[in-house]
Amino acid sequence: PSTNVGRARGPPDGGWGWVVVFGAFVSIGFAYAFPKGLAIFFKEIQDFFDTSSGEIAWVSSIMLATTYGAGPISSVLVNRYGSRPVVMFGGLLCGIGMVSAAFCNSILQLYICVGFITGLGLALNLQPSVIIIGKYFLKRRPIANGLAMAGSPVMLCTLAPLNQFLFDNFGWRGSFLILGAILLNCCVAGALFRPIGADTASVKKQVAEKGKDALKEVTEDAVEMSSPTTVPMEKKAGEEEGKDCCEKINQYLDFSLFKHRGFLIYLIGNVLMFLGFFAPIVFLAPYAKHIGIDEYSAAFLLSILAIVDMIARPATGIIANSKWVRPRIQYFFSFSIAFNGTCHLLCPLASGYTGLVIYSGFFGLAFGMVCAMLFETLMDLVGAVRFTSAVGLVTIAECCTILLGPPIGGTLIDTFGDYKYMFIKCGVVMVLAGTFLFIMNYYNYRTLAKEKKERKAKEEDLKSVRTENEGRNNWNKEITQDGPELEPLREEKEERKKEMNGT
Repeated sequence: PSTNVGRARGPPDGGWGWVVVFGAFVSIGFAYAFPKGLAIFFKEIQDFFDTSSGEIAWVSSIMLATTYGAGPISSVLVNRYGSRPVVMFGGLLCGIGMVSAAFCNSILQLYICVGFITGLGLALNLQPSVIIIGKYFLKRRPIANGLAMAGSPVMLCTLAPLNQFLFDNFGWRGSFLILGAILLNCCVAGALFRPIGADTASVKKQVAEKGKDALKEVTEDAVEMSSPTTVPMEKKAGEEEGKDCCEKINQYLDFSLFKHRGFLIYLIGNVLMFLGFFAPIVFLAPYAKHIGIDEYSAAFLLSILAIVDMIARPATGIIANSKWVRPRIQYFFSFSIAFNGTCHLLCPLASGYTGLVIYSGFFGLAFGMVCAMLFETLMDLVGAVRFTSAVGLVTIAECCTILLGPPIGGTLIDTFGDYKYMFIKCGVVMVLAGTFLFIMNYYNYRTLAKEKKERKAKEEDLKSVRTENEGRNNWNKEITQDGPELEPLREEKEERKKEMNGT
């Protein structure tokens, strides 16, 4: 990497940053789209292993939950090693997981290979890609995030028909082998993530090493002194080591964020939202096949969703970056979630293929709006400095509802024999999440404005007190300055007193 990039004082907002956006476009695209694209194989794998809809849904569910749940691990690795090696290692894990899945003989083995191994590889692709965009962009960050997030619909639009083509020609085992090779392109995307601020990092390391050497010298001097002083020195060293461990943990994962009101509102709303976020995509193609639509037309519904999503994400990034929306981007995010849920509630009214095409279009629009602002709203709340820790903490909390969402939908399908109850459940959950976020963000904005007024009032009071104190001090100084001029009068008084005493 060039020295100019390493010495950059702030985010460059362009230049090599656009190449980084392209790399994030690829890695984020695979991370989000791959679990959805696998839904093409679910009907056939279900028949092959003779399992229920709920059991087969655990494949995507475990993969998505691992992708989100491994967020803290990914954040720690990024803070320790940087984004580039983490993404490249994640791409290697994805390839190994899918190649291993081609030789599975039970649904449990698919859970391990596809769910855990590939999901962990996708987690190591997702978090570093989002984090490095925040380091390269500040003013144009919403646009950069929107373009990077557009990788998900582009990949989904490509993977849906590609997976159907691979299955028709090579079966699901041969398809998994080929998909494992395709996922190795994440290693190439990770190679584009040039580190930024490398010089400052090396300076910090040198300072830390010098500090450690100084501590060693001090402790050696203490040991050479008399024996009674060695005991307290050992206790202090133990306390310092304990503090260092806590500081290291807090450096990688800032648990003080749980005291942040805006972060807690975001976390609760997103945990509720993800209970119904991914299930409609997982079951869209199987639902189309269930009502008698052919396989390629069912796969094309995912392509329609992805095409609209592809346009919606950059457009949402541009709208969110405008001066009217960006100061209140949390409201826009809440509306997007509620709009997403409304689409799911109306889906059961779509009886034929035309209705499903219309639903896919609106679903793609709503889905793209949510995804484009998913991380931008979090960074808006906590700031770029604490964003790495915030992403890790949010994803590990969200993984529980992500894990349960599709299996609950599959259980409803198995219980009632109809897909409409799954869509209704997802719609109700999403509308509730959007309403909660809207109300609580309104409360948060009002509280922040009130706190700002109180802070200003306190500052004005402090200024007035300072001015009064300054006035008193000036008055006292004037009195002390006039002292020498009144000295003759004081001497006359003292002489008169002495004369009176004498008489």
